[in-house]
Amino acid sequence: MSDQPILRAEEISLSFGGIQALDAVGLDVFPGEILAIIGPNGAGKTSLLNCINGLYRPNSGRIFYHNQNITGLKAYQRARLRIGRTFQHVELFAGMTVLDNIKSGRVMDIKTNFLGAFFHVGKSVKEEMRHRRDLEESVIDFLDLNHVREQPVATLPHGIQKRVDLGRALAMKPELLLLDEPMAGMNIEEKEDMASFFLDIHRDLGTTIVWIEHDLSTVMNLSDRICVLNFGVRIALGTPDEIRKDPGVIEAYLGQEEGV
Repeated sequence: MSDQPILRAEEISLSFGGIQALDAVGLDVFPGEILAIIGPNGAGKTSLLNCINGLYRPNSGRIFYHNQNITGLKAYQRARLRIGRTFQHVELFAGMTVLDNIKSGRVMDIKTNFLGAFFHVGKSVKEEMRHRRDLEESVIDFLDLNHVREQPVATLPHGIQKRVDLGRALAMKPELLLLDEPMAGMNIEEKEDMASFFLDIHRDLGTTIVWIEHDLSTVMNLSDRICVLNFGVRIALGTPDEIRKDPGVIEAYLGQEEGV
């Protein structure tokens, strides 16, 4: 693992009216690591991810990606830097097929002109088919979605929809992947499948991952480091063993030492 962070968040503060969602939170993410963000409900976990990928603009603080200050960049500009994102609640195009939803993650890489795209002719068709073939091999096969690729996502179980959401993020070819509760609402078997894909992405694609997850046993088993937030403040950062023994973390989880 490199000793230079791929992402650095410095003193990030964010408030909504009188509510302090984040209070001077700092975080370094290193290339190739799996870093989990945990904390009780309302701790500021999703707010931090939203600041990193540009959905929220922090009130103060700075965010660097590959030593570039990206604090003022919009979400689509950060996506062009290969920062991918999934969401806690599935945000897919319900009437579109699995393949078309995943293709939407590749839009920024499709090179065409207005007329070609509008009339779907010429180089535009060839460009789309090239990306389609690549997605079928690199994403759909990878996530075992071939059997449902032509089905509308609205007809699919929740666990498959979460996988499609992940596939759309992978279509961006992300170097940094932000996952907001990728296993939320899944049964045990679906969680095991997602954990397997999660590790495959990290191992086979070399993707750096920052994720939020409430299943602490899964977090402890899969993560290299863990950042703990409580009421918008970072109270701990370390390896799973360090976090498991941290008194502040135990207190934040209401004494549930066994769960942590």
